[in-house]
Amino acid sequence: MTLGYEEAVGSLHAIDPAWPRPAVLDVLEAPENRHLLDFVQEDPFGAHVFPGNVPGSPSEFLRDLDAQLAAPSGPIHLWSYIPTCAYRCRFCQYPVVLVKGKMEKAADWVDLNIAEAKLWLDAVPHLGGAEVGEFNVFGGTPSLLPEPEIRRLLEFYRANFGFTADTTIRFEGDPSTFTPAKLELLRELGCTKLSSGVQSFDDHVLGLCGREHTAQMCVDFVRNARSAGFEWVSIDLMYGLLDQTLDSVRRDLDVVLENEVTAIVCTKLHLASYSDTRTGVTGEKPAAWQLPSYRDKLVRDGHRWPTLGEQYQMRELLTEGLRAAGYTEHPTMYFARDGLGPEKWKSIMVDQDKQEAEVAIGLGGSSSCRASEAITDVNSRRYTETVNAGRIPLGSATRFTPEAQEARAVKMALTTLQPVRDSLHRQRFPGRSLFAEPWLGKFRSLAARGLVRLGPDVVELTPAGEVLVEAIITTEL
Repeated sequence: MTLGYEEAVGSLHAIDPAWPRPAVLDVLEAPENRHLLDFVQEDPFGAHVFPGNVPGSPSEFLRDLDAQLAAPSGPIHLWSYIPTCAYRCRFCQYPVVLVKGKMEKAADWVDLNIAEAKLWLDAVPHLGGAEVGEFNVFGGTPSLLPEPEIRRLLEFYRANFGFTADTTIRFEGDPSTFTPAKLELLRELGCTKLSSGVQSFDDHVLGLCGREHTAQMCVDFVRNARSAGFEWVSIDLMYGLLDQTLDSVRRDLDVVLENEVTAIVCTKLHLASYSDTRTGVTGEKPAAWQLPSYRDKLVRDGHRWPTLGEQYQMRELLTEGLRAAGYTEHPTMYFARDGLGPEKWKSIMVDQDKQEAEVAIGLGGSSSCRASEAITDVNSRRYTETVNAGRIPLGSATRFTPEAQEARAVKMALTTLQPVRDSLHRQRFPGRSLFAEPWLGKFRSLAARGLVRLGPDVVELTPAGEVLVEAIITTEL
């Protein structure tokens, strides 16, 4: 729900007095940063999909991708999206297919995913030979798949794509579905990374989200995965959830540190539709919590949404607590224990010296190369019909002008929270510099407001700039 400016400032000032006041509030309430406050209070999801700025077509995207893969380049990020879920969370906007009690439907989605992958291999001749840096099986809840289907999926990808000894394989799922047998199978198949959307270790908060697992199941998942020998066990935490408090978030952090979780992704609850700005892949219907009538009813029933000020307190609590415990943030809100990060798949896509291609196979996948990007159809019926007809089911595609390619590169580099180097920028974009227009004026403005620092060869975010990086790259760059 979008607030008026005065209401947004009031929500920003409404903090939990038992916890420190985040310094970023001073930045957000400054008149010269009103556009940043407008952005954060409107609640969009940023830094996930970078849409092109001119119309394109699926065929153009496939040609652009093949051209990039034909040239010398680094390893790509490959992912397989399995949309099956046992239930739909009340905050979930992604395209999912419910299969509870109908596990034969899960096998159908493996069939479709493999069939689509074969279409990609035929249409993009250099894809099969491209080195895969990291392969992710995401969802949905792919861990719902029966063990034979997991084996069939992973063995297909290993046999048909450019996996090497350096390729890492990551598998995502609900914490309650990683049975000992599945953990053993995943290790056998070469998977070294597991990821799970825990969201919270507070059973009350989990119940309101519609999650059907308990906090103890989440702890058991982490411990069982570590005992099974997985070198990387990642969880997602969310803040800003219904009835969530600073004390609850502090307990989440304590559980993470007590169990020495390898990596943590901290995500703010988003109630605005991703499709409004096309900065995230969204499904065909809104999440339950996106419906104003439902949100209002929850408040009438005595529940409470955290204020903007409390959300930034939660963010600071998690960020400062993880950093103090020896975790490094790279990219924004992705934390890994020192010496183990950054997240390999994100690094492949956004680090200034990489920014390689991403190929996403499955319902609602988001794929990109330097010249264009595309999103796979999110309508499950249409997706199925298109794959069965022998066509790659890309639902939309856009291209980048040369200026937009440069802007996208700078934006992605900033989300890493690492210094952005002009020397690297000039290598990639001959004749261009971060210390010449159009960039110099933008960065001087940000520096004057305490959001970046300019030094020899580098542009570096300040602590306030790191917190607001998504707002900065969306509204100012």
